[in-house]
Amino acid sequence: MPDNLNAIIGALDLPALIISPEGQIIAHNAAARDLIGMDMVGLPHAAVLRQPAVSAAVDLVLSGAPESRARLTQRGASRDSIWQMRAAAFEGQRRAILVTFTDLTAVEEANQIRRDFVANVSHELRTPLTAIMGFIETLRGPARDDPGVRGRFLDIMEREANRMVQLVDGLLSLSRVEVDERVRPTTPVDLKALAEETIAALEPLAAQGNNTVTLHAEPGNWIVPGDIGQLHQVLRNLVQNALKYGGPDKNVVIALHPAQFDVALRATAVRIDVQDEGPGIEAHHIPRLTERFYRVDAHRARTVGGSGLGLAIVKHIVNRHRGRLAISSTPEKGSTFSVLLPQE
Repeated sequence: MPDNLNAIIGALDLPALIISPEGQIIAHNAAARDLIGMDMVGLPHAAVLRQPAVSAAVDLVLSGAPESRARLTQRGASRDSIWQMRAAAFEGQRRAILVTFTDLTAVEEANQIRRDFVANVSHELRTPLTAIMGFIETLRGPARDDPGVRGRFLDIMEREANRMVQLVDGLLSLSRVEVDERVRPTTPVDLKALAEETIAALEPLAAQGNNTVTLHAEPGNWIVPGDIGQLHQVLRNLVQNALKYGGPDKNVVIALHPAQFDVALRATAVRIDVQDEGPGIEAHHIPRLTERFYRVDAHRARTVGGSGLGLAIVKHIVNRHRGRLAISSTPEKGSTFSVLLPQE
């Protein structure tokens, strides 16, 4: 094979290999070796590209077709990867085949996330809608002239309608945050003043469960560049969760820690902790808490009015501010949600 072909496939970012008219691999680049996991020169393509659809696509081009495509799935230790294989003939002194591989893993994962998202939204809306439709049917029939039943059903219908409103508001909020996520806000925000405003705003909710929300802040500089509305939403969501899931007659503490250098952020950052005294969260749930619609206890979340979007919104807002969210919890000893925000 001419040396220039070796140079060409060697310069490609895509995994690429060349197959002779006899079906043997005569060259490949480093990316193809990494993908397949071995040196392939001199081997029949069927011994290397063992998946039937892939081997058949190569055979089709060897038989005279100008090009062919197939999907290749590679098994990995942590996840599978999906590749689009394209085999195309090129003419020289002898007919050979150029095979390239395009990584579709991220696209497939994005499509799966979209499908899961639509399914989750549909499920979350269908449940209250089904309940409301059932109550309407009952109120038009057997309960038409029963004031007691009518009043009870109307209360439930109002609660279910409020659930749908909360869900739609959460989806709209999440959409707005995602639109702005690439643009870092720069307005100075006083986190201590923001925490005090959050405590005052949630005082009625705390009173319902006989909870207390207190602020612990040492003297220091609590100014960070940010979007005051979004940062207020972060604190509000975290404190609301602590009040809802921590249980009645419990304390919730907002603690502000002076700025320190954070290795992960590579910047000096202020840390805000929201601590509750609830039942805690088991370790295997923690990595998934910021997924949309993920709930540790779905029944309890619906009982207290959770939409499953609050922590997803928090995560996106914190990312927009170039910060990070950390979660720690011990069963029966409560949970701490920490937000680190850079000051520079």
